[in-house]
Amino acid sequence: MAVFGTYNQIGIAEDVSSIISVISPSDTPFTSLIKSEKVHNRTFEYMEDTLAAGADNKAVEGAAFSAGTQSPTTMRSGTTQILTKVFEVSSTADAVKTHARAKETSYQLSKVLKEIKKDLEFAYVGHDNAAATGSSSAAREMASASQLITNSTDAGTNSTDALTEAKFLVAAQAAYAAGSEPNTLMVKPADSLIVSAMTGASGRYRNFNDNTKTLVNVIELYISPFGEYKVVLNRHQLATHAFLIDPAMWRSIVLRPFSRTLLGKTSDGDTHAVVGEYSLKHMNFGADHMITGLS
Repeated sequence: MAVFGTYNQIGIAEDVSSIISVISPSDTPFTSLIKSEKVHNRTFEYMEDTLAAGADNKAVEGAAFSAGTQSPTTMRSGTTQILTKVFEVSSTADAVKTHARAKETSYQLSKVLKEIKKDLEFAYVGHDNAAATGSSSAAREMASASQLITNSTDAGTNSTDALTEAKFLVAAQAAYAAGSEPNTLMVKPADSLIVSAMTGASGRYRNFNDNTKTLVNVIELYISPFGEYKVVLNRHQLATHAFLIDPAMWRSIVLRPFSRTLLGKTSDGDTHAVVGEYSLKHMNFGADHMITGLS
């Protein structure tokens, strides 16, 4: 007698996981490091100032006072940038029963919100664009982080120069000499391998209070002669740059936070627009440093 098995059976229920795996990264390191600030106009302004360098200061006893030269503050300005993403879901797609999500619209919205936040991170550190005021036919554009830092160290004479420990220390020294106090080194993934190799061939060890000695091949905190640097990996940043920054000196400018708008119904479905208006503010252009010209 032939055995009736699953190969002959009709109507077997599908076994579908209740979890949808998304392989695309959604981390936004720079945006996560800095605070946000609300503005009320598409153009915003702020001031920065510097202290005079230390100088030989002595006076003759009984001499008359003499006023020194005072420098004015510097006015800075920024422009907001509109970011949008539109998605459409048919009424049937929302009505049918699906695995791993209650409604298709909710799932697609969660994806779009992650994607547009990555777009914002890219606007901040992914390219080297100056601010553009825009017009009725041209989009406004914020200045990227690289445009808001005055001081930089060129890695070399061509675009194939790799980051090295020596080049990082030259940049850290230049930042210190300029009076800035960056505490974070933000690098692209490939440069994180170079930073890890800064442990040296013989290894650099750290002793803890219990006399244990640990060799670490991932550097999270680099203690240099010019200050301590937390090392942050950023897959979205300019490949040609490494940033020596103090996150406390930066603000994510918000004119309109990301929100969803249901557009006018023109089909058997719903069209949604996620819109936000943001910019970037560096409270003092001289506070941080860049290494440029990296391969």
